[in-house]
Amino acid sequence: MQKNFWKDGVRFECQGTGRCCVSRGTHGYVYLTLKDRKRFAKHLGVSTQVFSKAHCVKSDGWYHLKGPEGACQFLKEKSCTVYEARPAQCRTWPFWPENMNAKTWNEEVTTFCPGIGKGRLYSAEEIEDLLKQDPLNQ
Repeated sequence: MQKNFWKDGVRFECQGTGRCCVSRGTHGYVYLTLKDRKRFAKHLGVSTQVFSKAHCVKSDGWYHLKGPEGACQFLKEKSCTVYEARPAQCRTWPFWPENMNAKTWNEEVTTFCPGIGKGRLYSAEEIEDLLKQDPLNQ
């Protein structure tokens, strides 16, 4: 993977806008690993099976959150109501494999996410570790 634009790191800090929690175009699913579903279930005080039935849809072999009108069901007034239990996909934003090429980063990510360029500096090594956590790579 080319990392020329992020070899010196990237500054990012969530600004709490909730923009990344609402579907836009083809970016609409919050995929969940088994570990994610277990974390959610524990946080909500239910079994993994109960959580999965109540809050997930399974398609093409992947679980993803159900969501009203393209928004995450756990988003309330631009705030995540399950922040401590949020899935890997949310924990690793904006460091997703599909975002980490210069063209996508500059044309889409930086214009979409107000947290880019703010906050602490994520090193190239930290970014690589976050990329490995992508649920679709597990």
